[in-house]
Amino acid sequence: MRTLTAKGAATRQRIIEGTAAEIRESGVLDLTLDDVSARTRTSRSQLFHYFPGGKDELLLAVARLEADRVLADQQPQLGELTSWRSWREWRDKVVGRYRDQGSHCPLNVVMSQLSRTTPGAQAVVAQLIERWEAELAAGVRHMQGTGEIDPALDAGRAAAALLAGVQGGVAILLATGQIGYLEAALDSGLQSLRAGPGR
Repeated sequence: MRTLTAKGAATRQRIIEGTAAEIRESGVLDLTLDDVSARTRTSRSQLFHYFPGGKDELLLAVARLEADRVLADQQPQLGELTSWRSWREWRDKVVGRYRDQGSHCPLNVVMSQLSRTTPGAQAVVAQLIERWEAELAAGVRHMQGTGEIDPALDAGRAAAALLAGVQGGVAILLATGQIGYLEAALDSGLQSLRAGPGR
């Protein structure tokens, strides 16, 4: 992407955040550039100035913003998984986030609008999962270092399994509106970490 002035970068960010807000508030599945123009008070020419690739480029930027929010909404707990209490607080933070969000997932809505051939679309989710898994694995390793989790446990696989449980619970929440599956997945995942010599 070309270098923008500070004012230009601020305008571009305003468009991204305005588009994200429109999607979050309306849950619209067929967002148009006219919707974006009205929401952000920008002309179509301005939109194409900052997003020459059009709607897909804008939605990709929104997807990156929403992916960042997924992790930001779990802080500071996600970055401080240093005790069983902190793990429980993280669990509660995740459940609370998705309970508040309900069956409407902004990131899922944005990704559903992006073409499968849009460059970088899959990378947004892949990078989110990679960063999320790394944070969880770091927490497992810290607890292994303090003797709270079995040192023989593969931290990376444990983090991957826990994250898969979260994503499965969220998928069911989006399909049914029921939060209990996510709670069960998190509770079982944390219990599995506590089992063994380090318990």
